[in-house]
Amino acid sequence: MPAEFDLYGVYVPRLLVLMILSFMLVILIRRSLRWLGAYSLVWHRGLFDLSLYVLLLGAVSSLTRWYFV
Repeated sequence: MPAEFDLYGVYVPRLLVLMILSFMLVILIRRSLRWLGAYSLVWHRGLFDLSLYVLLLGAVSSLTRWYFV
């Protein structure tokens, strides 16, 4: 996968694209966790959301690196 994407002459870093994709996934997961009531089991919701985002960013990054090699 290239290090950057060319969108009509504007170069966008690969990490930025992966961060936006991970953020959209976190929004979907947060909504489903809220609907299921799983946040009642979480001690610190903000810390949990941040760790979920970091884990998803690492997973998306490693999957795209493996897929586009």
